[in-house]
Amino acid sequence: MRRMVAPGLATAASLAAVREAIRPGITTLELDAIAEAAIIAAGGASNFKLVPGYRHTVCASVNADVVHGIPNDRPLEPGDILSIDSGAILDGWNGDSAFTTVLDNFADPELVALRRRLNDVTEGSLWAGIARLASARHLNEVGAAIEDHIVAQGGGHDYGILEDFVGHGIGRDMHEDPPVFNYRVREKGPEVRPGLVVAIEPMVVRGKIDTIIQDDEWTVTTADGEPAAHWEHSVAVHRDGIWVLTAEDGGAAGLAPFGITPTPIR
Repeated sequence: MRRMVAPGLATAASLAAVREAIRPGITTLELDAIAEAAIIAAGGASNFKLVPGYRHTVCASVNADVVHGIPNDRPLEPGDILSIDSGAILDGWNGDSAFTTVLDNFADPELVALRRRLNDVTEGSLWAGIARLASARHLNEVGAAIEDHIVAQGGGHDYGILEDFVGHGIGRDMHEDPPVFNYRVREKGPEVRPGLVVAIEPMVVRGKIDTIIQDDEWTVTTADGEPAAHWEHSVAVHRDGIWVLTAEDGGAAGLAPFGITPTPIR
């Protein structure tokens, strides 16, 4: 499990570099190159490029695109809501993480506020799920915690949790069993024990959860054209606690509101 720390940090470095570069006028293709350079500088390689048929380092999903958006040469515009998903492989082990941000638009503050609220609820649900993992007996408690957070924070807004796309195990392969649901299910799921490493990734939309896949056969878009947000971290359960592999601080800041302190992997 210690070998997963380095690819997690390489993934985090790629997202940090992208976040710093985001501004109106930059393209997602340019952000893709920035992410790849950061991963290489950390000694890793893009694991997204190992997925058959995919040629980029990140997925970049804008506005109504939820996940798996392909980087392109469209300049970002004020008010866009942008999700960046990145992953690195290093010495045969994988990291996978994503964040969403909203670009300022002083001409339409109401639009920005609505999108930032969606984004805040989605990010909060990720940390609620990670916090539950710290004490869960069974994995599907994570999805229940994510759903409960979204319902509690909705504030009357019509938020939907995608059901066709879920989180996953991660290790030697980027996508492994078990599935990690972002909503409550009847089954308990596998026991949470030391050695479990999962990518938790809520995908939340402002509207209905119906989606379509674009002609590029990758990009998943809301059918009603409403915006979406996506957050993800790779998290390890070990004998001393949990550690968020794709956060530079191991998840300390995100878990603090839940009274949980992550423990480094020894």
